[in-house]
Amino acid sequence: MSKVNNKVSVFAPASIGNVSVGFDVLGVAVKPVDGTLLGDVVSVEASERDELIVIGEFANKLPGEPKDNIVWHCLQLFNQALIARDLPVQTVTLTLEKKMPVGSGLGSSACSVVAALAALNAYYRDNYQVSFEQEAMLRMMGEMEAKISGSLHYDNVAPCYYGGMQLMVPDSEIITRQLPQFGDCFYVMAYPGIEVSTKAAREVLPEHYSRAELISFGQNLATFVDACHRHDKQQAFSVVRDIVAEPYRQHLLPGFEQACQYLNAQGCLAVGISGSGPTLFCVTDSEQQANEFANWLKENYLQTLTSGECEGFVHVCRVDEQGACQLAQ
Repeated sequence: MSKVNNKVSVFAPASIGNVSVGFDVLGVAVKPVDGTLLGDVVSVEASERDELIVIGEFANKLPGEPKDNIVWHCLQLFNQALIARDLPVQTVTLTLEKKMPVGSGLGSSACSVVAALAALNAYYRDNYQVSFEQEAMLRMMGEMEAKISGSLHYDNVAPCYYGGMQLMVPDSEIITRQLPQFGDCFYVMAYPGIEVSTKAAREVLPEHYSRAELISFGQNLATFVDACHRHDKQQAFSVVRDIVAEPYRQHLLPGFEQACQYLNAQGCLAVGISGSGPTLFCVTDSEQQANEFANWLKENYLQTLTSGECEGFVHVCRVDEQGACQLAQ
């Protein structure tokens, strides 16, 4: 193969893991209606040696050493996959533009993982006519995500990669199925500006759940899936309730309980914790109401740090049906 230097950049969007009703098995990709790139961008180009450059608004929140960055581990895994198929490995420079806050509950690590692996795959495809199929890529993404969270779950990487709302299925080949969504709905995402690690959020969960809780969880999730396929919006969002995690995590999120009470009283379709938090999401089918909720959350849910600054933000979003996408150079 002749060496070339056609740079490739891939954007991977934010996602809501769990979506309250589907702990570890349900996730949806989201994108701000104002065109903001809420997610990460990874670029790949030829170089004399492998290296990682980290830039972007939240770059200072990541480890300083490349070997401690998940994107560097993605490169090692991708190279191993190439070697396993007797394919030549090229030296590259990876540039991670970190646009997502760490520990936000918006699938920050999944964004980096998906953007990195998808960019590497696109780089090899465009320059060397070598690429892996989507299912193999998704399995690699799940493996990388597990390194960070401590357990294998696809509820962020699958929607981040494929787009839409994804339901994880117990099939190691298929992994996920896309659910029909409601095109008139808005997802208001409020990141308060504080960090909650996925591992810490998992540690507060109980080891065991009661039979009644298991029945309620299964019934709600089954009803949600059925309602999505029947396009019954009211019934779908009426069962978006978190039996598994929210009761045990809400104390980690200052102002969350009060925000839920207000938003529910104002008639939103659903409200919950995005992933492991601290981001809150709420759903409405009214654009005017979405903007009103966004303004209220800016005033009442974002947290001011001891420095007097606030790193939080609020975005009015729609479902991102595209998922990870290659950017024009």
